[in-house]
Amino acid sequence: MSVRYLVLLIFLLAASTSALGQAIPDTSLKQPIPDTARARQQEVMNLPNEGAGIRVRPERGYPNPKKAGLYSAILPGAGQIYNKQYWKLPLVYGGVAVAVYSIKFNSDNYQSFRKAYIAELEGREHEYSDIYTAGALKQLQDGYKRYLDLTVLFTGIGYTLQVIDAIVFAHLKNFDVSRDLSLRMQPVADPNGVGLGLVMRFR
Repeated sequence: MSVRYLVLLIFLLAASTSALGQAIPDTSLKQPIPDTARARQQEVMNLPNEGAGIRVRPERGYPNPKKAGLYSAILPGAGQIYNKQYWKLPLVYGGVAVAVYSIKFNSDNYQSFRKAYIAELEGREHEYSDIYTAGALKQLQDGYKRYLDLTVLFTGIGYTLQVIDAIVFAHLKNFDVSRDLSLRMQPVADPNGVGLGLVMRFR
């Protein structure tokens, strides 16, 4: 008798589970959108869009970042002139003057001590005879060579920085930070339904 009751109990549990599963509706997102929801979605999509057809174009008189970078690459300081940042010209051309002087000074001394070192090794007279030994001449030659390399490196860095400065300022000049910018919420529609979204408006 106990076995029959156990079988009957299992049968009742299985039947109740099946009935419960049929009673729960399927709420999957794969179900088609009801007609009422489609109507609301279409209604939202038909709302007037204040930003439709608006094309954002740079205002006249504002610098073009590409042109600013190109001018600075061709001639240092030209990008700053194009951006109307005339106060930066003394910095740019002052740096150019220091770079040219340093390169010439280190290059001349390097060549001079190199020639003297070679002449010392060959036993010939030179302008530093009886002043520096061969070891001292080699040390001076290597020192000015290192200074020359560093000067060229820093000159390249300065050249790159003035190009970047021209491009960045042109971008910032075109960036609108006026009170005409506004951020507000308005209804938006997507394939899954309707909702609210943040909209930035440019005037």
